[in-house]
Amino acid sequence: MSNALSKQNFMTQDEYLEGEPLAEEKHEYIDGEVYAMAGAGDAHTKVTLNTALQFKSHLRGSGCSTYVSDIKVGINKGEAYFYPDVMVTCKPSDQLPDCNYIKYSPKIIVEVLSPSTEAKDRGRKFILYRQIISLEEYILINPQKYYLEQYIRQDDDEWILRSYTGEEAKIHFKSITLTCSMLDLYDDIVFKVNGL
Repeated sequence: MSNALSKQNFMTQDEYLEGEPLAEEKHEYIDGEVYAMAGAGDAHTKVTLNTALQFKSHLRGSGCSTYVSDIKVGINKGEAYFYPDVMVTCKPSDQLPDCNYIKYSPKIIVEVLSPSTEAKDRGRKFILYRQIISLEEYILINPQKYYLEQYIRQDDDEWILRSYTGEEAKIHFKSITLTCSMLDLYDDIVFKVNGL
């Protein structure tokens, strides 16, 4: 099924949703176009896991759930489906069996950047994510250095940017009332030395 998804230039939402659970690799979907997802490296995987663990531990017992990149988020009644690196949803309907593979009401989404996805994460993907009414925060994390960007939705539907740099930084995730250190998110990561 993976090959069938990869070979088609256009498919309907129903075709995508039917084929994706059977596919050997994950695919994202935007307006009928399907994109195979690349694998993640060591630092990317560790930042994703560290972030999810911080969120999960903080939210225990709150009714909110933390998900990593095997669960899709659906946008605008099927216009797009993405696999965020980390997301949190607090809406009870997202916990129902009908939403076993797809969540529709995330409160916060985190994307860990990579050279192959950074332009899309900052561009078209963020434009589509902003259409999710429940979304309060969008986070971009660079796994190659201590750097994080936080986009926070305002009452007038505008977004403000806060950036954090350096290992001493403390990040306050407003949507889930969590403060943690940059080192918490980068635990166990070995950075490249002198470009090697």
